[in-house]
Amino acid sequence: MPHHPPHRPGPDTPPHRPAVVAVIPARGGSKGVPAKNLAAVGGVPLVVRAVRACRAARLVTDVVVSTDDTAIAAAARGAGALVVRRPADIAGDTATSESAVRHAMDAYEDGHGTPVGTVLLVQCTSPFLNRADIDAVAAAVVEGGADSALTVAPFHGFVWRDEADEADVTDVTDVTDVTDVTDDAEHGAAGHADDAGGAYPVPAGQPPARPRTAGGTGPTVTGGHGVNHDKSHRPRRQDRPQDLLETGAAYAMDAAGFRISGHRFFGRTELVRTDPARVLEIDDPHDLDRARALAPLLDGPRPGEPAHLPTRDDIDAVVLDFDGTQTDDRVLIDADGRELVAVHRGDGLGIAALRRAELKLLILSSERNPVVAARARKLQVPVLHGIDRKDLALKRWCEESGIDPERVLYVGNDVNDLPCFDLVGWPVAVAGAHEVVRGAARALTATPGGSGAIREIAGWLLGPSLRPEPAP
Repeated sequence: MPHHPPHRPGPDTPPHRPAVVAVIPARGGSKGVPAKNLAAVGGVPLVVRAVRACRAARLVTDVVVSTDDTAIAAAARGAGALVVRRPADIAGDTATSESAVRHAMDAYEDGHGTPVGTVLLVQCTSPFLNRADIDAVAAAVVEGGADSALTVAPFHGFVWRDEADEADVTDVTDVTDVTDVTDDAEHGAAGHADDAGGAYPVPAGQPPARPRTAGGTGPTVTGGHGVNHDKSHRPRRQDRPQDLLETGAAYAMDAAGFRISGHRFFGRTELVRTDPARVLEIDDPHDLDRARALAPLLDGPRPGEPAHLPTRDDIDAVVLDFDGTQTDDRVLIDADGRELVAVHRGDGLGIAALRRAELKLLILSSERNPVVAARARKLQVPVLHGIDRKDLALKRWCEESGIDPERVLYVGNDVNDLPCFDLVGWPVAVAGAHEVVRGAARALTATPGGSGAIREIAGWLLGPSLRPEPAP
């Protein structure tokens, strides 16, 4: 795969373990909303929102964006995704999502030498898809034994169809693949005709409608009819079976089964229920306007906006980067080539208080350095250092420790911390952190790294005296 650096499996990523790969199709051409996949919702481009949600999911190994657009590719790489350039023959308006997924799987396996065990199809036009939804569809296949899975939402509406509209539709009986042949073919829920390839039948017991002609000269039509109900009988909501709406946001498939079947639904298909309030697909400018209006309600606090600082009630674990957070990011080298760094005694005091408060603690560093290990021993804090993929190591640590990532506070200062920021509920940047990192943080310290920033954070959680408030 020529468009990203080669992946180097570390000790936390076995080189031949089947991967769980999330594929995000994101074409450059969009007729309904120009440059749709780069449109911002909540201040974040749609493709970046999707990448972040996938990277934060516990089970996802890698995220691949399939695109034919240079700007989309740059945004995806900046968010931490791998990029596959999609050939023109599968990038047109009638190209299916399945073709993009197959191509991305092949490119990933060729570039990594790692088999794909489970593949996810994630649509970036569903802006409020979150990591819990992605993990749920992945878990249905990876852990639950399903062959395929999709996100659905409870639906209670009465669906109608106008025969006048059907009269204008050409016969689709001979169409063998009706998946996603829409204005933006790769986005949205899969399109399905009924089993016969024509209109849904009039429900049993409903008298046939009186024939009429459209405008007096058009084809004979029968008016509106109920699709999921008998229009002559309106049962109460509690008396009706629960209908489930395909959200079009996320799908998971056993990779081998997907290759054989050629489409996203096969074998045992698990339905993963999601919050109906977050179901929205962006297909036209009005959808985009609604998404932007809803973002402040559904996204929570935005980076840079005033928000409450975390307290002990919000946090179960604190994970600390080392260089630039516990140090000022400078390294002194003596005449023998030994590296020396300076730490702040106030940080040691704060870490000791967090330990007494029975918070789980971890130092996580990409550098393998005796200084890191020595500082961790002095602080009596577990350490993982020399880690190539800090996000995967953090996911595994949370899983083994029984900690919900949403209740983890992670402290970082540079762009290699961003994957961990996407994973946790409380990403915190120290003063002086890289601008991109500050923008992605949920909270910022007033103190620079190496000058007592960790002591400041301990004060947020435990109070200025570093003593947790007594339980009421």
